[in-house]
Amino acid sequence: MNIYDRLSELNITLPPVATPAAAYVPFVQTGNLVFLSGHIAKKDGKVWVGQLGLTMGTEEAKLAARAVAIDLLGTLHAAVGDLNKVTRIVKVMSLVNSSANFTEQHLVTNGCSELIGEIFGTQGAHARSAFGVAQLPMGSCVEIELIAEVA
Repeated sequence: MNIYDRLSELNITLPPVATPAAAYVPFVQTGNLVFLSGHIAKKDGKVWVGQLGLTMGTEEAKLAARAVAIDLLGTLHAAVGDLNKVTRIVKVMSLVNSSANFTEQHLVTNGCSELIGEIFGTQGAHARSAFGVAQLPMGSCVEIELIAEVA
């Protein structure tokens, strides 16, 4: 399966790598592993602001996590030059801007994990962590980082 054909079937266009907002690089490769820095959720080119359990619900945040996955794939493409070189999505770590009583971080993160599975199939099955945090940069509702293995 060609990853770009699958992206086309899903009507997904990969964005360019975003310029880092602080003192870091978007990705680092060491050996066969590529580590992507955390990407915050954006909607219509602006930070997707919200706090789960206060100003945003799980379903909207799940869409935000899906949007983050698309941004991550744009960065991964820039890092490796060809997403068909990806042999495995190793790990996803998700931070969800949450009120003290919100407990569905895992369901929010499914927005990212499910899309990765749709695109990469069994190579997209990954280890994962999903955390609730008190706040994220610029009020973003979700931030996700990813580790991939490449050939």
